[in-house]
Amino acid sequence: MTTTSPTHVLVFPYPAQGHMIPLLDLTHHLAQKGLTITVLVTPKNLSILAPLLASNPSIQTLVLPFPGHPSLPPGVEHLKDIGNRGNLGIMAALSKLHQPIKEWIKEHTSPPKAILSDFFLGWTTELATEVSIPRIVFFSSGCFFACINSHLWLNRATLVGLPVVEFPDLPRSPSLIEAHLPSQFIKVKASDPQSENIRKGILGNLASWGCVFNSFHALEGDYLDHMKNKYFVQGRVYGLGPLNLMGGPMHSRPSETVSDARHEVLDWLDDRPDGSVLYVSFGTQKFLTRAQTEALGLALERSLTRFIWVLRAPKGEEERLEHETLDLEERVKGRGFVIKHWAPQVEILGHRAVGGFLSHCGWNSVLESLAAGVMILAWPMEVYNAVDVDRRGSSIIVLDELVKELTQLAHLEL
Repeated sequence: MTTTSPTHVLVFPYPAQGHMIPLLDLTHHLAQKGLTITVLVTPKNLSILAPLLASNPSIQTLVLPFPGHPSLPPGVEHLKDIGNRGNLGIMAALSKLHQPIKEWIKEHTSPPKAILSDFFLGWTTELATEVSIPRIVFFSSGCFFACINSHLWLNRATLVGLPVVEFPDLPRSPSLIEAHLPSQFIKVKASDPQSENIRKGILGNLASWGCVFNSFHALEGDYLDHMKNKYFVQGRVYGLGPLNLMGGPMHSRPSETVSDARHEVLDWLDDRPDGSVLYVSFGTQKFLTRAQTEALGLALERSLTRFIWVLRAPKGEEERLEHETLDLEERVKGRGFVIKHWAPQVEILGHRAVGGFLSHCGWNSVLESLAAGVMILAWPMEVYNAVDVDRRGSSIIVLDELVKELTQLAHLEL
């Protein structure tokens, strides 16, 4: 009797909190469905996998040295250590892993049948083609953003520099002024080699075997349908979000060093009236300038509002941030709670005392706020969009469809 081994999938996350966590959430559920999983990371990101590996002992890891890049400080392997300005350098550095991954796949006794990788790693489509396996692109962003970004980079020559860019093919034909376009599209010059690399990455994403979004049809149905009809006519477009609502180990505290602060903020909320606290956080990639920090701190102080403020600084600037906010913490003591490390955002937003969220509108924050039913006071720092929210039932159905497709790959010759 012939036995069939489970489909082996190589998962390659991009080292940024908002990218890694939802993809690792999905990885957990794929493992729970019986797929064989290998997760690729660089050494300093291995510890992030601890909750996933503890819950799924069958998951293997592939740890490859971080290649580095001239634009990155020594030792930086994760975006939280440098902020959004490090994206291009990290993307370029990781592309140097093309050959080591290819060699690993060829030498493996039971090589992966598919690659599931972040949308910042578009070059992995070419890699997958070279080893004759499909690549599935994972979008941690919403589908609206993916539609906008794809149109911009595919038509860059005619759109760059326009004061207003129109998107006639998209549902409701939106238009955006230049200042509201994705930062990479605005800042990267056509003469910069990175410009062509980004464009090739976009093309790689659109040439993938399929794509997965941390979104769902009730929220972005028109844009998921647009992506399917325009770029993925074979129909492999999966809306699986909000992945944080499907449960998994990646939302536990990252280490014991922050456990006291985690419980402290929740205990602090327990003593506040319902809907009386404003939660302020701008994610792990966006750092406020000194002037912005001072102005927002003064505004929160003068507002007389109860608040929780998650403040972050790039690696090496933590002492400066500590000094700049020390007086503020004393002046708002009892009314304000300042956190300068990881915060349990999902639990904070789900607490009865929280009534609003001052947010940069990162996609994960948008989904988590909508799921918790907390009003967003928006300070957009990139192109994002949200229109509605629904329950998670449809996501579980789509997950089963994706697993079925991946399982069939073990029997396909591509």
